Amino acid sequence: MSETAATAPNLPEIDPASEIPPAELDQITEGLVAALKTVYDPEIPVDIYELGLIYKIEIDDSKFVSIDMTLTAPGCPVAGEMPGWVETAAAGVPGVAGARVSMVFDPPWDQSRMSDEARVALDMW
Repeated sequence: MSETAATAPNLPEIDPASEIPPAELDQITEGLVAALKTVYDPEIPVDIYELGLIYKIEIDDSKFVSIDMTLTAPGCPVAGEMPGWVETAAAGVPGVAGARVSMVFDPPWDQSRMSDEARVALDMW
């Protein structure tokens, strides 16, 4: 994992030996981030990417995307629906062959995962 991925946990993890040309990989990555930023927890006016709910994104050589995500709380009312929203958003990115979302709760989400943009939107400075 690169230093950038280590300091920005939401960035996709990409196999350094990936057969996808770097320019195409960058385009898919940018598309995935943009798509994830269209998904919101209905109770919080910040997208799931900026909230830090996306723990891991993997893009394999066939351009299939695997996403590990969490929720702000395990009892979230949209827990059953949100993974489908994320899968649909990711699968709709040009160049992506398909997507699978796994819900994880380890480590538990906390506010330290939020971006500065999320903190400003939620007035949490």
